[in-house]
Amino acid sequence: MMDGERRFRLYDAAATEALLDGMARALAPRIHEPAATLLIGIRRRGAPLADALGARLAARHALPRLRRLDLHIKRYADDLRLLHPDTQLTEQGPDVAAAVHGRDVVLVDDVLYQGHSLLRAVRWLVDAGARSIRTALLVDRAIAALPVHADVAGATLRIPDDAVVECNVPPFEPELAIDLWFPPPAAR
Repeated sequence: MMDGERRFRLYDAAATEALLDGMARALAPRIHEPAATLLIGIRRRGAPLADALGARLAARHALPRLRRLDLHIKRYADDLRLLHPDTQLTEQGPDVAAAVHGRDVVLVDDVLYQGHSLLRAVRWLVDAGARSIRTALLVDRAIAALPVHADVAGATLRIPDDAVVECNVPPFEPELAIDLWFPPPAAR
């Protein structure tokens, strides 16, 4: 830890798994046509979370495995430093856009903070012809500055603006967990 940094574990692996179970339970009745539904993860951490949700939907809710795709979107670093003033979406090529056309989409990410990444993804999906879009977020900070929301959230955390919600998601981190940390004042 850096000098002056404070870090707290909010959800350990078992508690985060329970959040994912709850998300799958909330999503299952909203999936009316599994063959016409895409599960799309926002890279990085949204991709393995989408895999985890898809596995739970199949194993625990009698749904067939949903087709999975990813979108590459970047705006912030993990510590919420602004990397790109305009949210960057790396196009996946014509195959992804064609796969989205006329489909119901469940868009998955780790944290809904201000909403820039989610809004960029939703705009791209609308332009690609998605029939409907639902959002599933592991953590909703409930402070989005843009007109986006979580249709399904594992946890809703109302925390100070200077705090960072860090979702630890394998394979990017060794264990599944959700941490809250306060960077040292000099880093803010």
